[in-house]
Amino acid sequence: MSAAGQVVNSASAPETLALGRRLGAAARPGDVVALVGDLGTGKTHLAKGMAEGLDAARAHDVTSPTFVLCHEYLDGRIPFYHIDAYRLRGAADLEALGSDDLLAGDGLAAVEWADRVAEALPPDVLEVRLVVTGETSRRLTLAPRGPASERLLAEALRKA
Repeated sequence: MSAAGQVVNSASAPETLALGRRLGAAARPGDVVALVGDLGTGKTHLAKGMAEGLDAARAHDVTSPTFVLCHEYLDGRIPFYHIDAYRLRGAADLEALGSDDLLAGDGLAAVEWADRVAEALPPDVLEVRLVVTGETSRRLTLAPRGPASERLLAEALRKA
């Protein structure tokens, strides 16, 4: 996974949530967002915003699925699959979870710690690298890897 792409600076958690909302609102079935960044960079905030953008009823409950590996939010405009690969040992572990159905299915999939399972991800993903730049500020580099992720990024940024 490369870091080249569109850079968005977020001054706060609410700004990161807002970007996530725009991504969720623009998402189509089969879209995949690969979230990459250290602990505390805002990956889960971005995912929560995506659930809100999909109008998932439980969006306010979005937390990191580190111990259950995947949370499913099925009641929004399209399903939202929030996957956390932090505890996985590699692509085979993700594939054993049935990732094919989640990553190429009927909804939007967001994969935290995506760099740990990069080989299991489809080739067309929107990679989002998050970096801490201050106490509440973050730099997000959004890099589309194919036509679907290019469309997702363009529509999300157009709504800004």
